[in-house]
Amino acid sequence: MGKIRVQSIMSKELAKRPLFVRPPEPPAEYIALDPSNSIYVGKTKIFHVPFSWSYQYLTNPHICIVGITGAGKSYFVKTFLSRAAFVWGSNAIIIDWAGEYKAWVKQAGGRIISLGKGDFINLMDLGGMKPLDRVKQIVRTLEILTDIGQYPEQRRLTEEALEETYKEAGFTLNAVEQKGSDGRPLTPPTLKEVVKILEDRLKSGTYEFPAELENAVYRLRNFCRPGEDYFAQQSSVKLEELTEVGLVDVDMSGLPDEVMRGLAGLFVLQFLKEKMRAAGWSATKGLRVLVVLDEAWKIAKDERSDAIMIVREGRKYNFGLIVASQNPTDIHEAIFSNVGTSFILRVKFQKFLDYLQGSLNFSDFMRAEISKFGVGQCAVNMAFQTSTKFPETFVLEKIHGEEPLEEYFLDVESILSQAQMADEEVPKNYSFEKNELKNKLTEFGMDDIHATELITIFNKGNKHMDLLSFVEFLENNELARSNITSFLKVVGMEDSMIIDIFNRIDSGERSV
Repeated sequence: MGKIRVQSIMSKELAKRPLFVRPPEPPAEYIALDPSNSIYVGKTKIFHVPFSWSYQYLTNPHICIVGITGAGKSYFVKTFLSRAAFVWGSNAIIIDWAGEYKAWVKQAGGRIISLGKGDFINLMDLGGMKPLDRVKQIVRTLEILTDIGQYPEQRRLTEEALEETYKEAGFTLNAVEQKGSDGRPLTPPTLKEVVKILEDRLKSGTYEFPAELENAVYRLRNFCRPGEDYFAQQSSVKLEELTEVGLVDVDMSGLPDEVMRGLAGLFVLQFLKEKMRAAGWSATKGLRVLVVLDEAWKIAKDERSDAIMIVREGRKYNFGLIVASQNPTDIHEAIFSNVGTSFILRVKFQKFLDYLQGSLNFSDFMRAEISKFGVGQCAVNMAFQTSTKFPETFVLEKIHGEEPLEEYFLDVESILSQAQMADEEVPKNYSFEKNELKNKLTEFGMDDIHATELITIFNKGNKHMDLLSFVEFLENNELARSNITSFLKVVGMEDSMIIDIFNRIDSGERSV
């Protein structure tokens, strides 16, 4: 048995010993804010302080949300938008890449714009801009989404044709709010008319580089084909109303590919940026408009995207940008490093944890916590306006949403060895937020009927399902093995485990 010894020690030596360490949470006065002017999110893990978000002390109102599929990203977004509408009367526009929010927005009484499923946006709508400025935006969009930037002559030809089309429609290139001789607003032209101008020039045979002209025609004609002319018809929606009607979901799941979705997303961002600037400064509390980009890597990763412009200017106009992604490296560093708040849900991949830790400079303790998160648990990093003497990254027990957080579990014990079962670092199950699980399966090719059937199986098993049974169900319902593999990867499963699952199924081993 050891002995207790009394030791004489100088105070300056005592001061060097870390007997008391400030807990990794900001003081309550920075996070427990006035509920009438902030958004309640949840309680802190250590002291159980109610955390209410506002950008009162932050550098800006923009938010980044990172976490693997099923960790609770969309659950958080829905909660945040609902409470922002209640507290501040905020409008919200969701640029919905996979149609994940459509059902919720419809249930909440919001408006759905279904691109590719009946709704159209005319790419040449002006939205209060000068035609000359809109031409530059269209060309920049094509540079982001296509290879036109590598062909200066084709770029020039396209820009000239856009300008000429506006002029033929009666517009003055350097003027706004233009009207015809009858006093009514002029009708903007469409991309089909731009293509016709280029085709007529090609048919004339007077241009000395016909191959360049042919390629310019081909590039734009891709957006004008019958049945795929989603951006080459007059708009079926009034863009001016988007920021004034409450909750809007721009559903892009009906568009055929990533280029089409990117075109729609960039157009909406460009319009919102101009709308933001036209509205001017506002002294009202809270946020006037919230713009949500969820998994929109095609437009969140490029430095020319107007998402970056909204991040830089949004605060003074009471505009907030919310960017959500499974992969933090899909978000351009100009966005990620400048948002006022980052919500980090469960992240499994080490390269993503390296990126987050290097960017936000949190401790190894915080890194370990993030890798062990369950559904709805998250770390919060806040960029305060002034230097602080307390940690800017802290952990929440769980996001407290507007409805109960339903957690479903995919059990993996059936494929683990005894040594793996004894290893505390090896996960025994993977957890998901119910609606995110269903939406993600739908995104990977499962129809809604079978996705609902799968949820019923989980419910019969007390919200648990064996991994082999799960994969067998997906294969039996004709989900491609490549899609199953992609799904398992995005929820954080290692390649070795995925290979083992398919080997067992192919060898005839079945779950019990």
